[in-house]
Amino acid sequence: MKKIYKTEDLKNLEFEALKLCEEPFKNVEKIAEFNQTKMLSSFIENKVSESHINLSSSGYGYSDIGRDTLDKVYAHYFKAESALVRHSFNSGTHALTVALFGILRPGDTILSVTGEVYDTLKSVIGTENTNNSSGSLKDFFVNYNQLDLTEEGKIDFENIKNKINNKTKVVYVQKSRGYSIRPSVTCEEILKVVKIVKEAKKDCYILVDNCYGEFTEKIEPTQVGADLAVGSLIKNPGGGIARSGGYIVGKKDLVNLCAQRFTSPGIGGEVGASLNLNREIFLGFFMAPLIVKEALKTSIFASALFSLMGYETFPKYNEPRSDIVAAIILNNKEKVIEFCKAVQKYSPVDSFFEPEPWSMPGYSEKIIMASGSFTGGSSIELSADAPLRPPYAVFLQGSLNFYSGKYSVLKAAEKLLKNR
Repeated sequence: MKKIYKTEDLKNLEFEALKLCEEPFKNVEKIAEFNQTKMLSSFIENKVSESHINLSSSGYGYSDIGRDTLDKVYAHYFKAESALVRHSFNSGTHALTVALFGILRPGDTILSVTGEVYDTLKSVIGTENTNNSSGSLKDFFVNYNQLDLTEEGKIDFENIKNKINNKTKVVYVQKSRGYSIRPSVTCEEILKVVKIVKEAKKDCYILVDNCYGEFTEKIEPTQVGADLAVGSLIKNPGGGIARSGGYIVGKKDLVNLCAQRFTSPGIGGEVGASLNLNREIFLGFFMAPLIVKEALKTSIFASALFSLMGYETFPKYNEPRSDIVAAIILNNKEKVIEFCKAVQKYSPVDSFFEPEPWSMPGYSEKIIMASGSFTGGSSIELSADAPLRPPYAVFLQGSLNFYSGKYSVLKAAEKLLKNR
């Protein structure tokens, strides 16, 4: 029989949860220190100077040495040949769209080996035309294939080869769990995918959606053979400082193809005014390993606390993490809504707002999202969101510092305890 906790038990629950977190926290600290040292090396090796940070270009942005150096710093950190980092990527989905349209051609096939793609990418691929969208990959005769996950939510490594054919051009890996109840993908698992794919078809590219996954491990997908990795600057690599943007890192010829698609053929990455935004993108990237550590600690604490309260969490507090997301299964639509409202109420910005479910662009179900953040929709700042569908799980991510994150999580727990 499960123990029934009351609101007056919350301090004891907090104490117990923190005890459970001691070892996982130590591991997170080690990863953060390693990655911060690696980050410092990237800045030093590329001789980042005040001129790179503070000089701003406008118009076409020709010869913007700050922008070009930023690309080099990203490429160095990710151990990639090249990078395209721009504030004008408006989301992770936008950066992924540019990457896919950049390297795929009519008749090619994209194979997702991590099951169904994230909601907003379905319209890009053409498997779902949400809000009558058009111009998808399907419209350009690019085909889509999918390898379902195993019953345990893992990549079905044994059947990857069977899904690859002579038309397969891109094997797509989504590192984070997104809105699905499955483990996030580790770089060790990405390495296994790379080996299998390259053995089956050498001219097939591995593209990793790296959103929510950066700096959670000591290595990145491009260090284990991924041809491209893509992400958003209002998630992990922006460090809570960058206000917009995205990145594509990987093989030089592929990044160049993406740049041609991002701007126009023949121009590629040679243009793009920095508009005085270099400083915040440089600084955010430098701070990112530290900020991700704070987000991971908040995620681990939330998993421990809600496990003690009897809820199922993914991952568990003591399991390795390769993204910053904690999925907490509440099994009740009203609980999901109350949880998100509590997180919003105890956020530094717009705490007086109450989030309500709404038809968010790119999603088939209504979404509720708590994000009292300094940058709109920033997922490295504390946020809680969920599609209103079974099993009614809330997805918690981010937190610029653990102390405020812990406080908001405790307040969400208190709300659920009161309404039991």
